[in-house]
Amino acid sequence: MIDGDRPIEDPAPRELAEAINDRQILAARGPKNRVDPRRAYQAFVEPEFSVDRIVEDVATIFLTNRECPFRCLMCDLWKNTTDDRVPPGSIVQQIEHALASLPAAPRIKLYNSGNFFDAAAVPREDLPRIAKIVGGHRSVIIENHPKLCDDRALRFRDQCGTDLEVAIGLETSHPPTLQRLNKQITRDDFARAAEFLTSNGIRVRAFILLRPPWTTEGEGIERAIESVRFAFNSGVDCCAVIPTRGGNGIMERLQREGLFTPPRLTSLETVLDETLRWKSGIVLADLWDAEQFASCTVCARQRIDRLQRMNMTQTVPPPVTCQACDSEGGGRLE
Repeated sequence: MIDGDRPIEDPAPRELAEAINDRQILAARGPKNRVDPRRAYQAFVEPEFSVDRIVEDVATIFLTNRECPFRCLMCDLWKNTTDDRVPPGSIVQQIEHALASLPAAPRIKLYNSGNFFDAAAVPREDLPRIAKIVGGHRSVIIENHPKLCDDRALRFRDQCGTDLEVAIGLETSHPPTLQRLNKQITRDDFARAAEFLTSNGIRVRAFILLRPPWTTEGEGIERAIESVRFAFNSGVDCCAVIPTRGGNGIMERLQREGLFTPPRLTSLETVLDETLRWKSGIVLADLWDAEQFASCTVCARQRIDRLQRMNMTQTVPPPVTCQACDSEGGGRLE
């Protein structure tokens, strides 16, 4: 253990401690947000360190479509999805409208709260038109489940005529935890998907969770680092490390039962400090609403700024020291 803590013991009922199924996840949910199938529910341009080793603007469009059929334990993306398939042409309209409202950017992400190659989410007949719209960008990034990474990705790559990157949720390379996340994949499923894509000239980025349920703070750090290592060894170019959050109902239940605690901001620093030193690929910290993970208000802004510098430079700045909390964040992992 990094901090000497002991593994969490499961004090909850047996069915909650061992596995959580679709029925339990759905039962814990609140209502969905109201969305318009003709409009992306969010779109913005932000800078990101690219595979060309420079910072470039990326247009990110969050598409509105039918909910993902996989009920991952930690996911809250269902809140902005529809219950039914969107009509053909709707996704095209969403992308066109979003791009018209955004400044030009060389790269584009199409995130759809699930799987881009799920025909129930993105109508298959829309793919050629989508490819034509986004093909002028230097790269196109979509998200997809490992089990849906097949020849559809190759066809879309060819239709786009530009670099394609597929973002895949590995979440964790720790097999027992991965099984409990109800993602319906194994480490081998992820590795096979990554090998298929990379062998066909398609880049892969991985989403890695920091401290998922059933994990202590020390285990969360260790397993996130090992998950980044596993992803890079599988051919991934970029890993996004995401602090595990609540907000979907079932995560709050796990928190009440003592089976989930959000990670500390300093733990996110430690993971990036270690993995960036390898220079094996790009490592990004997800800093959305990062203030909630800070245990000290005095140094929180400095730590977030440090993580942002790490994202933008892929280097390790000097650690933040704080007399108020008597801590030094980002010390190298021993």
